[in-house]
Amino acid sequence: MKRHNMILRILVFSAVLMAISTPALAGNVYKMALSLAITGPTSDAGNPYAKGVEDFFNFVNETKVLGDDTIQCTIRDDQYNNDVTKRNFEDFMDQGIVFYLNYSTGSTLALKKDFEEEKMPVIPASFHAGNLIDSNYIFLPIASYSAQAIGLAEYVVKNHQGDTPKVAMFIHPSAFGRGPVEDLQKAVAAGLKMEIVEVVEHGKDLDNTAMLKRLMSKGVQYVISQTVQSPVATMLQDASRLGLVAGSFGEAGKITFLGCHYTGGNDLIALAGAAAENFYWTTSYIITNEPSAGADAQLALAKRYNRDEKAANSHNYANGMMVAQVATEVIRRAKAKGKQINKETLYEEMLAMNGDNAFSPGTTVGPVTFSATDKAGVDTLQLYAVKGGAFKSIGAPFIPEYTSKIK
Repeated sequence: MKRHNMILRILVFSAVLMAISTPALAGNVYKMALSLAITGPTSDAGNPYAKGVEDFFNFVNETKVLGDDTIQCTIRDDQYNNDVTKRNFEDFMDQGIVFYLNYSTGSTLALKKDFEEEKMPVIPASFHAGNLIDSNYIFLPIASYSAQAIGLAEYVVKNHQGDTPKVAMFIHPSAFGRGPVEDLQKAVAAGLKMEIVEVVEHGKDLDNTAMLKRLMSKGVQYVISQTVQSPVATMLQDASRLGLVAGSFGEAGKITFLGCHYTGGNDLIALAGAAAENFYWTTSYIITNEPSAGADAQLALAKRYNRDEKAANSHNYANGMMVAQVATEVIRRAKAKGKQINKETLYEEMLAMNGDNAFSPGTTVGPVTFSATDKAGVDTLQLYAVKGGAFKSIGAPFIPEYTSKIK
């Protein structure tokens, strides 16, 4: 009986010791969250984006990038419904998140005051420049849609042969689509020598024949798109059927089509087929069909988590992967300085990500920099064009000149 009691005391003591020691061994858990359209409107971008976020945080935890500490990121589908996004965010706050990843332009604008009141650092998937107005806590991962449209317009002006180029804008009927229109008009007013003939807000799955013939009758030579891939693919197929797609940049009597981040990528080629040939596209992300360390890392991450080829090669998978890289990096930097990990210290690290502290994730064509006065992460853009059925780099990465001129 005496021996039995001794064994019992040892077991109880061991259990208490394990209970005390387990939390220390497990490390801290940092809660983050992402609300986005995995289904519904723009889910063609949101689906691979969510996978990029999920896979990178899993990689961080499994390979102990943060030592014994881990990131717990809750990802919820909001179907591009702002009311659902708001409810999700409020629930995430109750759960004690220290960093938030949002998605759409509409919900980012709708929740801007919430982010401000909660003092929560936020990276959305929206690159709308208006997100940054009257905001201290929203950070765009890359150059804004406005900067992208201006960069495309500058390329048109520099490479066009003949009189002032005539340009139309083909945009999504939402704040997301309308975002860069005014800024491109400001760039023209500031001296960018091109004429914006018409701004077209497209419908859904509509025949673009009448629109294209109207633009041709007005002498339009270039169309700059700010929308998602599907309507662009439909437009390109209609233009191809009508024989209007320029075979080379600026071909006389034809239209050269160009677009911002969410209009292009491999998904556009899959949707438009041969009609996508010679489509010009800009983004700050690398592409996987050109060799780079970042492309290798992206493909390896997708392979590790058994993603299909479509997701693995999506620039929106890279987009999601990149924002997770930035969120992880600010935690790593705060830990290295001995700081507690909370929304305040992570906000401090976001603002300090510049100069010698710029961050190069490898998934972008330039470094990520933020400060109190600059909350667009990657200022550098790369122009790509479809050649032989695949996007290829055109020229070197660049920063649009008129982006700073219209501030």
